[in-house]
Amino acid sequence: MAAAAAGSGLYRHPVYDAAVAPHRRSEPEPPEEALDALGRYAGPATLILASLAGGAKHGYALTKDIEAFAAVRLAPGTLYEALSRLVTQGLIEPLESQDRRRPYRLTAAGATALRAHLDAQRRIASLGLRRLDKTWSPA
Repeated sequence: MAAAAAGSGLYRHPVYDAAVAPHRRSEPEPPEEALDALGRYAGPATLILASLAGGAKHGYALTKDIEAFAAVRLAPGTLYEALSRLVTQGLIEPLESQDRRRPYRLTAAGATALRAHLDAQRRIASLGLRRLDKTWSPA
């Protein structure tokens, strides 16, 4: 039952999938489902991918850009853990560096995943706003 549930998408946590049903994953996640597979880590991943959509950046530049457009400060541990996951998934790739800073860039799979995730979030936000407009009026 648990293995069947993992393969069906009922449980979307990557640790659960890796531990319980590794045989169910014969191929990588489609890019449009890649951010969904990150579970609770999708927030930092979305911010990083959105930042890299504007061009390649190293860690500190990512942090500053994310602070500027989202008013969110990612702690270094959160940032570099998310970068590692995104590289592993093939959504971003590291670039050669001339100094100790390592820049990253969005891959085609990363752009596809980001677009799909943001489109889904837009649909949810639109629905929520419509419902608020119908049932809650400004005081």
